[in-house]
Amino acid sequence: MKSKIIFVVCLLFGLLFINSGLNKFFNYMPMPEDLPEDMLKLMEAFTVIGWLMPLVAVVEIIGGALFILPKTRALGAIVIFPIMVGIVLTHIFNAPSGLIMALVLLLINLWVIFENRKKYLVLLG
Repeated sequence: MKSKIIFVVCLLFGLLFINSGLNKFFNYMPMPEDLPEDMLKLMEAFTVIGWLMPLVAVVEIIGGALFILPKTRALGAIVIFPIMVGIVLTHIFNAPSGLIMALVLLLINLWVIFENRKKYLVLLG
């Protein structure tokens, strides 16, 4: 039962990031009308740097796909982690309304990293 719950949580987490990455390329989800002014300025700055959003999108798609598969989940968690930190910081400083969801996703990511800590030890030794 525990493995099924873990799989579902990781599947949803991975699909969320794959969807987010694909949306950066195809813009199929509309932007909310009530974004804070700081968030609009931040998004404008990101789009001025032409290579940044495609890079984030590719990392989200690859990381999300890796996160879904149990064999590559440890790598996916590490790939997604910097993006996740950016999401949390963005919600802390620019859009606090989404902070709870961002923290839940960060906790899922940290949990997967913790569960796979033995796989990372070879990188440190």
